[in-house]
Amino acid sequence: MRQLKHHEKKLLKKVDFLNWKSDSNHREIKVMRRYHVQDREDYTKYARLVGSVRQLAHRLSLLPAQDPFRHRMEDQLLNKMYDMGVLNLGTKLSDIEAKITVSSFCRRRLAVIVCRSKMAETVSAAVKFIEQGHIRVGPDTITDPAFLVTRHMEDYVTWVDTSKVKRTVMQYNDEVRLLPFRIIATQITRPATAGRF
Repeated sequence: MRQLKHHEKKLLKKVDFLNWKSDSNHREIKVMRRYHVQDREDYTKYARLVGSVRQLAHRLSLLPAQDPFRHRMEDQLLNKMYDMGVLNLGTKLSDIEAKITVSSFCRRRLAVIVCRSKMAETVSAAVKFIEQGHIRVGPDTITDPAFLVTRHMEDYVTWVDTSKVKRTVMQYNDEVRLLPFRIIATQITRPATAGRF
């Protein structure tokens, strides 16, 4: 590389040519590929959320152990993390700093829940189903694969009633029997004939 001129040195004095910022994001790329996170902004939001939860847990751990405020806030924080599905039951405050990661929030995304409940083979297929409007959570059709599903709402993740994929799956499992045209045609009431003349 050639020697930099004076004005180039001034402009580039804070740039490190040896260590690029984009080289240190291997873990970020790995998590984004595994959970099919499409927006990098979602990853940064999860990282900020993890950081703020860890910071809150650390500040709570600095309070005296006998403080009733600390016990109340610990219980609320642990219950909130359990209800969100990020932590398991019976965890302690010290587990928050070790066990809560960006991956634990990515595991609660709707696409991952759909894949885990065997409604789709892969997370990318689940993302396509969600974007096309085949999946609903409760009564609402969700078209955002980044929707976070809580433990309580996990049981309500199903196919939309008008979904073509749902009908195909039900036909494959012999849960729906389509009536042939002849049977439907004979069930139509015929007008009564008065008699022959």
